[in-house]
Amino acid sequence: MSAIPVDSVDLFDQGYARDPYPAMAALRENEPVKFDENTGLWLISRYQDVRSILLDPENFLPDNAIDAIGRFSVPTLRVLARVKFDLPQTLANNGSDSHAGYRRIMTRLFNAPAVAAAVPMVEKVVAEALDDVERRLAADGVCDLATTLARDVPFRVMLRLLDLQSAVDVGIDTLSRWSDASLELFWGRPRGEREVALAREAAAFYAWLTALVSKPAPEPGTLLGALAAHRLPDGERLGLNQKAAVVYFMIIAGQMTTTQMLGTMCLRALREPGLWQRFAAEPAAVAPWTEEVLRRDPPITTWRRITGRPVTVSGVELPAGAPLLLMLASTGSDPEVFDDPGQLCPYRSNVRRHLSFGLGRHRCSGAELARMEADVVMRMTTARLPRLRLSARTAPEMLALLSFRAPLQVLVERG
Repeated sequence: MSAIPVDSVDLFDQGYARDPYPAMAALRENEPVKFDENTGLWLISRYQDVRSILLDPENFLPDNAIDAIGRFSVPTLRVLARVKFDLPQTLANNGSDSHAGYRRIMTRLFNAPAVAAAVPMVEKVVAEALDDVERRLAADGVCDLATTLARDVPFRVMLRLLDLQSAVDVGIDTLSRWSDASLELFWGRPRGEREVALAREAAAFYAWLTALVSKPAPEPGTLLGALAAHRLPDGERLGLNQKAAVVYFMIIAGQMTTTQMLGTMCLRALREPGLWQRFAAEPAAVAPWTEEVLRRDPPITTWRRITGRPVTVSGVELPAGAPLLLMLASTGSDPEVFDDPGQLCPYRSNVRRHLSFGLGRHRCSGAELARMEADVVMRMTTARLPRLRLSARTAPEMLALLSFRAPLQVLVERG
């Protein structure tokens, strides 16, 4: 591993996105709590520091978790204002006493029995997606798994689990475009006309969601039904903006991150000689390997917190209100916790000790669903297409946003 100056880290650079490990190692070793002038955030890169922060929601607040990185331009603000775009405190950005109620809704939808019961449905969705992959391979000789299998399966699964499929009147292409635009708008560095164009897509998404949650008499047991029945601690019903914010977050967080996870896993498995074929022959090997990919290459690479009072982290004094960037991907490669972290070792004793799904009060509600989807997708895809190989035409570009990293293309062909 080559040493690099800590000051040279650019979290949005394509070079960093392709190979962030040297920069993360330099930060952990030399400056584990570093102020980043490009983002205005304090970078926290060591495992123990991040773990302690996640487990201390009283002193490290989640209020800034989904804020835009920088200030929007006036034209962008006007676009968002036209649809009354608002993301009030609900799930990831909620440190108040109302968080527990929102969390219970998610737990009921994604608890272990619900995930186990969903396996046949997920297998059916994956089989249908693989039919599409095979059609594309037959017609074109190549297929991009990142924009077909890895994208479509999480969308279809999420809509069915949330019982939204009958209420959704737009296609996956539209939902994906809206979600991509929202990620880049809030976690990227768009400027000028690009920022305004992304805002238009995010606004269209939000307006559609507002109409969706406004529909009368949603079915009990569905997400919309649960939101309609939910009461805040003061007894008040949820407003339209609160319901829209929950669904906005669930579609993006529940689908896009799983899409990015599956794209990364497919690319890694295809790059490792013989691994794809091994999974076809030994499907039980998929689950432990999946855990290691989550440790080393999590789809959510960072997450944010803000200090609620003056604190000291790794010897650095931080004032109240200091915005922090918890480098989740860096913690998975911390040699103080994981021996030989650059190697994927599926049967390491602490294979599930990573922080890729967060920890504590705000741990990802869909963690077990994501694990199950990854297992089903990898098992079924390798079994059905055991001779699949990565095309030499696969572009190396990565999604390079503040908190999200994944291959933009996984072009495959038959071997």
